[in-house]
Amino acid sequence: MKIAISTDNGNVAQHFGRCMQYTIVEIKNNEIINKQIVDNPGHAPGAIPKFLNGFDCKLIVAGGMGQRAQGFFKEFNIDWIIGVTGDVDLVIENFIKGTLSSGDTLCEHGEGKGDGSGRCH
Repeated sequence: MKIAISTDNGNVAQHFGRCMQYTIVEIKNNEIINKQIVDNPGHAPGAIPKFLNGFDCKLIVAGGMGQRAQGFFKEFNIDWIIGVTGDVDLVIENFIKGTLSSGDTLCEHGEGKGDGSGRCH
């Protein structure tokens, strides 16, 4: 399974689409097979789900995501876990262990172009 984690400076970004990068991790038999960091191509409605689908991601982990974005991810059969914070490597470890904590979306939408300039509060 491949998962994508919205990433800013090694931590889970609060908004899936306005992060600087995505950490894409392939996990098989509870082991990390591959891990890569890719730059955010830019935030536009429906663009990120299509982009991550190109990496065959089946799940995105982020601090926050709106209902409209969830609909776009659903179109590509990509699930989501939101309300996640903290160090990306620890998040990966907790995901593998099945102990990843999630919650409500942490994002309040604002300006941003996928360059990390639009922050959630």
